[in-house]
Amino acid sequence: MGKIIAIANQKGGVGKTTTAINLAASLAVLEFKTLLVDADPQANSTSGVGFDPRNIKTSVYECIINGVAAKDIILNTETPNLSLLPSHIDLVGAEIEIINLPDREHMMKLVLEKIKDDFDFIIIDCSPSLGLVTINALTAADSVIIPVQCEYFALEGLGKLLNTIKIVQQRLNPDLAIEGILLTMYDSRTRLSNQVVEEVKTHFQAMVFDTIIQRSTKLGEAPSFGQTIIMHDVSSKGAVNYLNLAREVLQKNNMTKINQEDKIINLDNEH
Repeated sequence: MGKIIAIANQKGGVGKTTTAINLAASLAVLEFKTLLVDADPQANSTSGVGFDPRNIKTSVYECIINGVAAKDIILNTETPNLSLLPSHIDLVGAEIEIINLPDREHMMKLVLEKIKDDFDFIIIDCSPSLGLVTINALTAADSVIIPVQCEYFALEGLGKLLNTIKIVQQRLNPDLAIEGILLTMYDSRTRLSNQVVEEVKTHFQAMVFDTIIQRSTKLGEAPSFGQTIIMHDVSSKGAVNYLNLAREVLQKNNMTKINQEDKIINLDNEH
């Protein structure tokens, strides 16, 4: 049974898509079968793993609106173990088209439930809004990762998002958990970045991931080549950061492939 993690923050430019693409790729490289779901009409996750959204004929939109089976349109990416459920600009219309449906908040859950067992992880890249499609993603998800940029207005809007998550937990998805708050675009040279890290950790303590995503030219470059950071430059800071994040997610979910017994070095056998 796969774990569904939504990457959400209604604030734009905080590294949501970068995180969705590269966390999914890192989990895939660590040999976990992973599906990246692009639930953003801008389709940046789709182009970020090497597909031109203009050539996508059937997308997550058709799954939600027309009942097309997700397994029929999933694409394999260049990264082994990483698949994509693509998006298209049509998804903009989904908000309006499902508004009068009786089960409107559960449309994505119905789509993903049928394929959940085929993957270890399903990562949903949400759009920068708290609209119906994002609510659908949160209703379908087991947990949510919230990227927070190490900038002056970092905490602005975070309260609103946490409030939305609380409403979703109360009314639609009582099992939704916060996987963690992820600090992104960190620049160790600036006092501001360090202040934001301190402030977020003081406010949210154990909810904050230990891994911090550093500012990196390579991370910004990779999507223009239609590549994940792992494919683009595996030795870069960004690749190391996202691999560490993937490992932290695995540890949180007790899914590390090393058994506890194997971690213990038996000194009696050493000569």
